[in-house]
Amino acid sequence: MSEPQTLFDKLWSSHEIAHREDGAALLWIDRHYIHEGSFHAFSQMKSRGRNVAEPGLTFGVADHYVPTRHRDRDIANAEIAAMVRNLTGNAAEAGVTLFGLNDPRQGIVHVVFPEQGLTLPGLSIVCGDSHTSTHGAFGAYAFGIGASEVAHVLMTQTLWQKKPKRMRVTVDGAALPGVAAKDIALAIIARLHSDGAQGHAIEYAGSAIAALSMEGRMTLCNLSIEAGGRCGMVAPDATTFAYLKDRPYAPKGAAFDRATEAWSRLVSDTDAAFDSEVTLDAAAIAPIVTWGTTPDDALPIDAAAPDPARETDAARASYVREALDYMGIAPGKKLNEIAIDRVFIGSCTNSRIEDLRAAAVVLDGRVSKVPGLVSPGSSSVKRQAEQEGLDRIFRAAGLEWAESGCSMCVGINGDVVPPGERCASTTNRNFRGRQGPGARTHLMSPAMVAAAAVNGHLADVRPLLAGRKL
Repeated sequence: MSEPQTLFDKLWSSHEIAHREDGAALLWIDRHYIHEGSFHAFSQMKSRGRNVAEPGLTFGVADHYVPTRHRDRDIANAEIAAMVRNLTGNAAEAGVTLFGLNDPRQGIVHVVFPEQGLTLPGLSIVCGDSHTSTHGAFGAYAFGIGASEVAHVLMTQTLWQKKPKRMRVTVDGAALPGVAAKDIALAIIARLHSDGAQGHAIEYAGSAIAALSMEGRMTLCNLSIEAGGRCGMVAPDATTFAYLKDRPYAPKGAAFDRATEAWSRLVSDTDAAFDSEVTLDAAAIAPIVTWGTTPDDALPIDAAAPDPARETDAARASYVREALDYMGIAPGKKLNEIAIDRVFIGSCTNSRIEDLRAAAVVLDGRVSKVPGLVSPGSSSVKRQAEQEGLDRIFRAAGLEWAESGCSMCVGINGDVVPPGERCASTTNRNFRGRQGPGARTHLMSPAMVAAAAVNGHLADVRPLLAGRKL
């Protein structure tokens, strides 16, 4: 009898090729996703006189640095223009499929490839971006890698890794109306803290997780890295299969039926042991916002900012004091009284069609008191949103409707929060300067961002949902 295995154990063992004495294993990589920041890895590869080992397993997209405005013009920033040209040239030379800037499938890497059916259960997936954990929502082993590792995968389609520990986060019960996947994710991060899952592969389980859409599961897995996790994953089920059916790159017909039969076995065995177990009650989770400078600085919207004077640990008190000072928030200030300067809806965390619909439900017939930007996660999402009239709702509310890309999440593409301004954002990180030098970022769900826009300050979305279906 074989020992019971977790989902992660099954994914790891099915991709293991060899062992090293230091405990590392050589893993086969099924999918390698690249973006315009991959030029360093291509340069390393070429300097060694090597070629891409498996061009049919590498897929590229332009997303991180590209502008979200004036796509009909040449890119004004010469450095960014060169990066996009390099990606195009490297992909063409290597025979890699590229969803370039003018491709109708273009968008954010972690949005585009799932919607194209390239991300599938059971695969190992890497990308030179920390939020590659997003793809674990499909029951895949997906994680971010550095430039030298990107070069290694390009040249060998393999990667040396040390096996992480296993953590299961179980969220049972029914989430209350107005509570989204982002709220569940921030609640988990607040419980674990930014390093609580360090060195672990996280599996999300429980009735509240099973009830999430694929978009919600992607949001959840996307944020695994913010708790220190190496990756996050959800076992594939009927929701997964329904999402993948008829996607361009997914198996078709009888092949899809055979695939779903195999994918159905990608679950943790009943008696499988985890190194760590965490449980939450979904019904106890309220809409959440961040107050500080890391994602685990998260509290329910009806709470108040912490007071460093009440902290018993000196190091913690110092951190809280410095975070509040940077954010310009007085100790003990009620979160729902914090005024904002602008809003942003987008990023690989919350820019899918479900996210845009959630924000539009709140904004429909209402006007934003602050300026804001909405950047859909892909060109496909943008077209669908326009077909549904969501863009008209955003524009009527006074927000700008842009093209797809990483946009204001990273602040390296022209979309930035001005110094000292406060932004209610659907992004994944509220680090100092993340959205621009001196920017102050509050993380929350799309619906909560919409609520902040309508009120001009951080606000509970639930009263705005009366008579409306989220």
